[in-house]
Parts: sequence; C-alpha cells; structure tokens
Amino acid sequence: MAFKNITVAGAGVLGSQIAYQTALSGFKVTVYNHHVDTAQRRLTALKEDYQRDLGLSDEEFQAGMDNIVNITTDLKEAVQEADYVIEALPESLELKEKFYTELSEVAPEKTIFASNSSSFVPSQLVKYVDRPAKYLHMHFANKIWRFNVAEIMGTDQTDPAVYQEVVDFARQIKMVPIEVHKEQHGYVLNAVLMPLIGSAMQLWAKGVSDPHTIDKDWMISTNSPMGPFMILDMVGLRTPLQMENNLYAATHEEIHKQVADKLKAMVDAGHVGQESGQGFYHYPHPEFEDPSFLRA
Repeated sequence: MAFKNITVAGAGVLGSQIAYQTALSGFKVTVYNHHVDTAQRRLTALKEDYQRDLGLSDEEFQAGMDNIVNITTDLKEAVQEADYVIEALPESLELKEKFYTELSEVAPEKTIFASNSSSFVPSQLVKYVDRPAKYLHMHFANKIWRFNVAEIMGTDQTDPAVYQEVVDFARQIKMVPIEVHKEQHGYVLNAVLMPLIGSAMQLWAKGVSDPHTIDKDWMISTNSPMGPFMILDMVGLRTPLQMENNLYAATHEEIHKQVADKLKAMVDAGHVGQESGQGFYHYPHPEFEDPSFLRA
C-alpha cells in the first residue's frame, strides 16, 4: 500500500517538524493535537528555519502548509482516512497507553501505527495496539530538515512488508532510513549520544562544573562543533526531563532525581531551550556564538 494520507499525533517540537516535512514532500497531512492554535503556531514558526536552511521561498513554504489539510482535537476525525499514523506525544507511558488504546478503536483496519518515542522500545508499547503486525517505531532527530535520519525499529511481530513500506516512506520524505535490526533503547543515535548527555548533566547536577564550562571542555578537547548542553537546548528540556524521571522510576538512582530536579526548575521557569529563548544559553544570540567563547 502506498501511503497517501498521514496523521501526526502531537504537535510538539518534533511532531510539528514531522508533520511539515511530510506535507512539504507532497503527502496530505492531518495533525492531531489537544490545542489547534498551538499546533498552528508551531507549524508556522518553522518558516524561518526552512527558508534559512533550505532556501524555500514564501510560495514554496506555503505549498507545504497547504498539504496540512486538517488540524483537529478529535482523534477519530484525525485518523478516519489515515494510511499511517506517527505518534509524537510526550514521553509518558500512561499517556501512550491511553492514546494507543483509543487509536486502536477508531483507526481503519488498513492504518499502520508508528511511535517516535525516544524513551520506550516497541515491545513496551505494542501491547497497547490491536494490530502488532502493523506497529513499529520511526524515530527522528530534532531539526529533521537538516539532520535527516529516520531510525526504524520493529518487533518480532512486525510484518516485514510493513517495515519496508515505512523504509520507503522515509526516503519519500527525504530522510535517510536507518534500519535497526534488533530492539535497542535509544536506537542508534541516542544509544551513542545519551551517555555523553547523561554524563554532562550529572556533572552539572553534582556541582562538578557548570554547563558552559562542560561544553567548552568537550568542544576544545574533541574539536566538536557542539557541546552537550548546546544539544540539550536544541532538543528542548521537556523530553530530557521526562527521560530522567523515567530513569529514576526504573532504577531509583538518586543522581537521576538530582538531574530531574534541576531540569524541572528550568522548565517550570519557562527556560526550556532554544524555542523559548532561554535554556542553558540565551537566544537568539547565544553565548557560544561569541568568538571568545572557546578562548575565555
């Protein structure tokens, strides 16, 4: 089955990007979100990034927007014609269980389900769907128009033909499909990246060093273009906060609570990263853009 109608559930940072990138690639997209105005605002806000990074004209950007045919708070309405649903909801197991239970009741039999979850693997969520052969994960990196990988991971119940359809779809929306052949927390990207991010946050939480100094040390020592706290600001702090809460619940290791508490204080203050204008750095002119940042 060739996909035509795509539904993206959740219009947060990544959900809005997935929806727009899919629409820009010529698919008809419906967005399901609890607040229509929030979804519309996030989609519209992508214009500056797409014009700066991809050189889109106003007309080209609008052509993508025109393919977003509906933004709705009604799940049944959102999926009534869906060939493929990509879930990009917050990293809460309770929330995802509720969503997939409801989705299974209202989605057409043909519809394939995918989660963009960063925290959970397919075997943790597939138990909530009515069609395990048509369920897998499709994980995107933030700023998907630039960092255009789609990590695809199924379960031992996923139909190989369904898996291949999703691989083909990834290419159609200009992603490089990364086929993950065995279930792995963090897929490939986060399995490599999260030890770095986690170690940096723990150094910060324990008072060993401050975020700017940690970034400087990493960048100077490895010649990396970005430090871990720059990456956190780009991703946004809500998802790392939820992941640290999940880690504390699973391990009861106090360090995860310490990190979560510090992240929560920032999120509660509205300092969630680049999107809000403040995280570990201040935007639109962050401290690391100063030529002296790596020399001071």
